[in-house]
Amino acid sequence: MALTPRQKEVLDFLVDYIGRHGYSPSFEEIAAGLKLSSLATVHKHISALEQKGYVRRRFNESRSIEVSRSYLEAERERLQARQGGQREVPLLGRIAAGMPVESVATPESLNLGEFAQSEDIYALQVKGDSMIEDHICSGDYVLVERVAEVRDGEIVVALVDGMETTLKRFYREPDGRIRLQPANAELASIYVEPERLQIQGRVLAVLRKFRGQSMAHRAG
Repeated sequence: MALTPRQKEVLDFLVDYIGRHGYSPSFEEIAAGLKLSSLATVHKHISALEQKGYVRRRFNESRSIEVSRSYLEAERERLQARQGGQREVPLLGRIAAGMPVESVATPESLNLGEFAQSEDIYALQVKGDSMIEDHICSGDYVLVERVAEVRDGEIVVALVDGMETTLKRFYREPDGRIRLQPANAELASIYVEPERLQIQGRVLAVLRKFRGQSMAHRAG
């Protein structure tokens, strides 16, 4: 069904926000991001998008707006056609490989060919040397897949206390805590309670540039 210009703007805001954060925005964040006059206006647009099948809301849950897969696939195909068939993934920011730091979004993209086969894949640039023994160096790019669950030993993008992201290996401890393990003998592990942690994805591959040329290797 056809969208009004404002509905398209709201829908694109949802896609962008979910892509950058891994979860949907609140009505307050939508209103602030689009400079809408009231939460009632946001509710009206979301309800219209829901009726047209572009979004779905889970009952009685906050941040529960989901954009339809058909729309996401159509947008991806449109972008690929505009770019002459080249596959690109969004470069969403820079990720700490030392102490956790705030992840900052950047309006860039990486053309990654065979890796960019899913809308759940995105890229981050590494800052720091806490994963250097896993051959992930500061300045490298990591290719990340959004997943609901990860296994012990996988390299993950972890959001701590809803504010700070870090790149570490994931382990469940016997006492119930989560250990975020650096790959640098000089650095200590980070221990957090599960409720303080949100996994935003697991690392699929690492990319490194040498004198203008790129090299990629898969994460182990």
